[in-house]
Amino acid sequence: MGATVTNDDHALLDGGSGPMGVTYGKMMMWFFILSDALTFSGFLAAYGFSRFKFIETWPIADEVFNHFPFAHGKDWPMIYVALMTFILIFSSVTMVLAVDAGHQLKKSKVAFYMFLTIIGGFIFLGSQAWEWKNFIKGEFGAVETTGGSILQFVDNKGERVALHSFAKVLPEEREQLQRDKGFWFMDEGSLPSYSVNEVIEGFKANPNLLIRSEVIDKDKKKTILTREASLARIQDAKYVVEGANLVRNEYGHKTFANFFFFITGFHGFHVFTGVLINVIIFFNVILGTYEKRRSYEMVEKVGLYWHFVDLVWVFVFTFFYLV
Repeated sequence: MGATVTNDDHALLDGGSGPMGVTYGKMMMWFFILSDALTFSGFLAAYGFSRFKFIETWPIADEVFNHFPFAHGKDWPMIYVALMTFILIFSSVTMVLAVDAGHQLKKSKVAFYMFLTIIGGFIFLGSQAWEWKNFIKGEFGAVETTGGSILQFVDNKGERVALHSFAKVLPEEREQLQRDKGFWFMDEGSLPSYSVNEVIEGFKANPNLLIRSEVIDKDKKKTILTREASLARIQDAKYVVEGANLVRNEYGHKTFANFFFFITGFHGFHVFTGVLINVIIFFNVILGTYEKRRSYEMVEKVGLYWHFVDLVWVFVFTFFYLV
């Protein structure tokens, strides 16, 4: 007995409304969002387990993300990241307004609100690039011991001290690590500003300097060693660390930088993709493509993606910056 094809089946095949009035395109977007949500959940869960495992040496977010453009020397923790978050959430609001205008078939309003959404996306990407630049460059510098511990330098008041303020320049030649020489196990991206000996000698010559280890005490502050303990500890120094990369970072446990680059970079790629799609949809709106179709469903579908990207950032912001 042959199967009967109804009008509803033809509508499904033609991309019309399916179950509960959802079109094929929107349903596929929801499937993509669900799969991507599971991916981000796995990344954030891995970050949470790693942080729990190395909780005693994990960097303190207020000390890492405290830079603000054109406010050098100011300690404003989380202000810039909060501004980034506000901009991205505001762009989600403009996307809602664009979708609502599309339902009313108001072409000019759709274009206006989509333009604001695109601007918000570009500002967020630029802000994230600036944050990465400061994270990679670093501000104070530190040394890494033979055992992989990070030692930072503070004065007798507990304030961080940069390497350039006390390191002593010595008449010595330094050789960059290169794998092709057959002696080193890895390549060195660039030579640090100072050698280990220059940092040690400068530290010895400044009796008011102390070492702050990466170990966090019960007051959730990093442990500051006595002068005697500092002099003994610095003898284990092996590398000078400036900023952060995938190998080591001056802020604390190296795993933190790996997760930061990967998760925020992966999210940034999603934002960049969303901005590109929004630009394409924006020009289609200007050309009147959806006006001729009498449907702005494409705006609604890209809006679902953009809201998802914003929601993911809320979780990334919470895990990396607040918790």
